[in-house]
Amino acid sequence: MRLDLLLCRLRFVKSRSQAQRWIGEGHMRLNGQRALRADCAIKAGDVLTLPVGHAVRVVAIDALPERRGPPAEARAHYRELDARNPAAIAGASETRGPATP
Repeated sequence: MRLDLLLCRLRFVKSRSQAQRWIGEGHMRLNGQRALRADCAIKAGDVLTLPVGHAVRVVAIDALPERRGPPAEARAHYRELDARNPAAIAGASETRGPATP
């Protein structure tokens, strides 16, 4: 399945053209690699890193949706990999080095 179609069906964007613009801007990562093309092939087990406002969401694709259904149906096809507040990821204490006096 194409990346732009997946983003639309999982309701991360409202339309495929919006997904194509988002991907073209270079903000999307697929399995840790920058995805610059909307026609990247996506399969179950892939990991997407998405910018959402000033935060970052990391999701694993569990299954490919057949259609753009209601939000509850869309959420059943992926899972969040970081349950913490996404905005707190960059400021998490374990990412900082040891404190210096």
